[in-house]
Amino acid sequence: MSSVIKLTRERARQIAVRAQLLDAQRPRNVVDTVKRLGFLQIDPTAVVARTEHLVLWSRLGNHFKPVHLSTEIEKKRTLFEHRAFIYPTADYPLYRASMVALPAGDTGPSRNRDWFAANQRFRKFVLSELDKRGPLRSRDIEDRADVTYPSSGWNAARNVSMMLELLWARGEIAITRREGGQRLWDVAANVYPAGVATVPLEEAKRILAKRRLRALGIVRPKFGGGAGKPAVVEGVRGDWVVDPSLIERAFEGRIAIVSPFDRIVYDRERALALFDFDYKLEIYVPRADRRWGYYVLPILNGDRFVARIDAIADRKSDALRIPTLHIEPHATKADEAAARAEIEEVAAWLNLSKVRIAKTMRPKKR
Repeated sequence: MSSVIKLTRERARQIAVRAQLLDAQRPRNVVDTVKRLGFLQIDPTAVVARTEHLVLWSRLGNHFKPVHLSTEIEKKRTLFEHRAFIYPTADYPLYRASMVALPAGDTGPSRNRDWFAANQRFRKFVLSELDKRGPLRSRDIEDRADVTYPSSGWNAARNVSMMLELLWARGEIAITRREGGQRLWDVAANVYPAGVATVPLEEAKRILAKRRLRALGIVRPKFGGGAGKPAVVEGVRGDWVVDPSLIERAFEGRIAIVSPFDRIVYDRERALALFDFDYKLEIYVPRADRRWGYYVLPILNGDRFVARIDAIADRKSDALRIPTLHIEPHATKADEAAARAEIEEVAAWLNLSKVRIAKTMRPKKR
């Protein structure tokens, strides 16, 4: 039985920050960042900027431009988009394993399987159209479904869109590029690398679990996938697993504004346990019930969250509008000054000439 590693709370935080490339040693470029993080989540919400762009800016700084990401995906093909995430193309054989593991039509709810099975002629037609005429938008493909998709929600009767989504999940087609936010679809062979061997599913799961832990540094065992070394964190209940390669590495922090979907805060329980940072994305919370605001960006300084901003990129007024700058209870004057300086940096990156902070909320002194 392996010995349990004992960590101070501070050291556990440093491991988490360093694993997420938010320390002073910045990654080299877009591909290096995505490779080391494992993936980027995609989300269309762009109150400040798209989350995949914010995540890259937080790591790379103001020299990062969104075109750098699209170039890697659409022209250089070093990255690929799949089901709300961006992955390194070098890892395609690992993700291909889960795609091909899907039985015919087994792409989610039973209604998806049944609908897919009943529309095999439609499936062949869509693949043929993409092969002959692609790349195509969904609206460029005729709806020849034999059975209408059974839903009363947003995707009711959207047969072409649903078929594209299911074929995408199975790795039969791929997004080749975007134009004005619209996805252009093509057959997978024209997008994904040819001649690569698919890694067996169980082996792929083990490799990806190890990489996920390396990208997070420290997690609860249920999220570790069997990877890492067992650990305990001083003053925090429960067990952890840690990436052993990060334990002894020196730490030098920096200031960083992060996306609401950033993995450093994505696990709310971990953020609270290690950072004493209570955070929740409140987009779907009624306005009257919000504690911090609609689209709130946490601000990290070193291994501590020191502030958060309710932010809006207001192009009409050429300003980054911040209804409220929230200062965390333990933050110092130096932390606040660093946070304000970084707010100016993100405004500059967004090409906004002004920062307008309506009010600053500081915790009441005890």
